[in-house]
Amino acid sequence: MTNLGGLFDLEKKRADIADLENEMTAPNFWDDQKNAQKIIDQVNHLKNLVQTFDQHVEALENLEVTYEFVKEEDDQELRQELNEELEKLIKDLNQYELLILLSDPHDKNNAILELHPGAGGTESQDWASLLLRMYTRWAEHKNFKVETLNYLPGEEAGVKSVTLLIKGHNAYGYLKAEKGVHRLVRISPFDSSGRRHTSFVSCEVTPELNDDIDIEIKSEEIKIDTYRASGAGGQHVNTTDSAVRITHIPTDTVVTCQSERSQIKNREQALKMLKSKLYQLEIEKQQAELNELRGEQKDIGWGSQIRSYVFHPYSMIKDHRTNLEIGNTQSVMDGGIDPFIDAYLRQNV
Repeated sequence: MTNLGGLFDLEKKRADIADLENEMTAPNFWDDQKNAQKIIDQVNHLKNLVQTFDQHVEALENLEVTYEFVKEEDDQELRQELNEELEKLIKDLNQYELLILLSDPHDKNNAILELHPGAGGTESQDWASLLLRMYTRWAEHKNFKVETLNYLPGEEAGVKSVTLLIKGHNAYGYLKAEKGVHRLVRISPFDSSGRRHTSFVSCEVTPELNDDIDIEIKSEEIKIDTYRASGAGGQHVNTTDSAVRITHIPTDTVVTCQSERSQIKNREQALKMLKSKLYQLEIEKQQAELNELRGEQKDIGWGSQIRSYVFHPYSMIKDHRTNLEIGNTQSVMDGGIDPFIDAYLRQNV
């Protein structure tokens, strides 16, 4: 485990709580309800971090007492209990450490996740549908809420593109680890000759931004189209004339939303998505300028391939950034991607 002491300034957190609670006592605190709620959420988050930290310290102290008893009495039953409690504490500390690592400004936000198949038609579109299921299952395990903002089905199978809004505390913080190209190697179920195929899907992840982020979108720089949602989307979409597509002309950024029956609501959601994308583009632009100054080179086009999923001739999923490998491919495809996320976040502290 990383040294928590270097990541968690306990006294500063307590001081921050005291300062924020002092703000909450001001007579005009509720004049700006949005800001008031933001402060309350921040206080609750800080209190949770501090209280959980204190609970872990208490658990460790209890284990130290138990350890002394075990040394003196050599009680095998007590020794077994000590080992079990120690394993539990280590697991809890690892999870807690991960929460501490999610300290970037937008880590706590909801996440907008998009999947775009590469070349390969039905094969890559089917791969996109498998990833869609994987991320949906992962979100369910986390008790996060998933909303399908846009869904375009493939002609034969799979999806041409899909956009999800994943709602939950630290959703973006976790899912930013998934941004990049995902590669699949398998025997194609659509190839009558049973040949092996390689497919690619790009995963884009941006934070859902709050209204307090200043991103200017000029009306003359956007083009808004409305259309009827169509296709075998099932529960993913509604088939009304309310679907909205917004194009940001200067950057050629396109967002679509068809999850609501109201055109107005779809337009509002699409504008929020566009705002998030433009913010992400600005961050990436700044990073590219830094990389140029440092002499670093980045891949062009799809970007870096982050992970390979091999179903044939052997079963293995490997993350190329951390070199973590998992042989149980079914567990990963059922949403068990936390080890990859964990390894990525710890590597990028």
